Amino acid sequence: MTLPRRKALTLIGGGTVLAATASTAGFLTTRTPHSALAPWEAAGGYDDPRLNALSFALLAPNPHNLQPWQVGLDGPDTVLIYRDPARRLPETDPHDRQITIGLGCFIEQLVLAAGAGGHAVDLTLYPDGEAGPVARAVFTEGGTHDPLSAQILNRRSCKEPFEPTPLTAAHANELELFADIHTAAPVVEALKTLTWAAWEVEAMTPRTMMESVDLMRFGKAEIEANPDGIDLGGPMLETLMLAGLLSRAAQSDPESQSFQQGVEIYREMLHATPAYAALVSPTNMRKDQIEAGRRWLRLNLKCTALGVALHPVSQCLQEYPEMALHYAAAHKRLARPGQTVQMLGRLGYGPEVPRTPRWPLETKLLNA
Repeated sequence: MTLPRRKALTLIGGGTVLAATASTAGFLTTRTPHSALAPWEAAGGYDDPRLNALSFALLAPNPHNLQPWQVGLDGPDTVLIYRDPARRLPETDPHDRQITIGLGCFIEQLVLAAGAGGHAVDLTLYPDGEAGPVARAVFTEGGTHDPLSAQILNRRSCKEPFEPTPLTAAHANELELFADIHTAAPVVEALKTLTWAAWEVEAMTPRTMMESVDLMRFGKAEIEANPDGIDLGGPMLETLMLAGLLSRAAQSDPESQSFQQGVEIYREMLHATPAYAALVSPTNMRKDQIEAGRRWLRLNLKCTALGVALHPVSQCLQEYPEMALHYAAAHKRLARPGQTVQMLGRLGYGPEVPRTPRWPLETKLLNA
């Protein structure tokens, strides 16, 4: 379970704001992890069109920010995309479905960035079966620019409460081209209940909760050393760390005040949701999961263009025994028999949120 940045300066149990003292003020003003955010600035700075597209692709959304991709350059025009076997979520994603969706996001952002750079991509999924690359991408000149590519550097996943404003009919209609959009009050209320109940299962089941805690990066030093996982940084959260109110031990203890405060923050956040988006596929093959990721990326970019916030809340779609009841409920409500709900997200109007850390492109190249 992670603690959102909003309300982060509210002392646990006390409700007062912790002010930085003269001795800590200078420290707190230097808390931005510049190296971990450098890949956002480096995007587009390569002469090789493949590296250029990859520098944008690695900014794609993915589960727990694991960045589960590795890439190889083959010959003068080809990119081979692999799933990093060391980057998994075995407790909450035992079949690697969500990880595969993240790879789909990466692939779609690669294609969009290549098009913006004047190159087309001939894409073959699993060219050697599931034991080999996830995709082979062959670059040729003459790509088509997709307007969605202009939103790549602006895209975020907004893990904050949304305004109490309904999603406009115009926005809902535009987003229907990318996903199933749910705005009817009875459905929205039912999904609020479902997503909260599923979040509680993940947060209160020790092994699934610890999977997230183990991926938390506390403060600038940890984020810079490992620019992946769940980043807990910036002046507000590091103030709490200095005060001893936010720690790995506290986030591992459901009885701690810090954990309980986080529960209440998440309850409020998940219920502050006016609409939902769902992606449903006819089957649940690897290619369905890749396609779901590509659709989710396009949905996220379209939301960005419209000024709509999107936040994935797919806990109820996870496939482990404790989640089975909520998994069944999600599929009963959102899909027809035989279909698979691949993604579920909150939609609304939320605040601007910061960029998330990324590993540099060079660390992801197998033959750099």
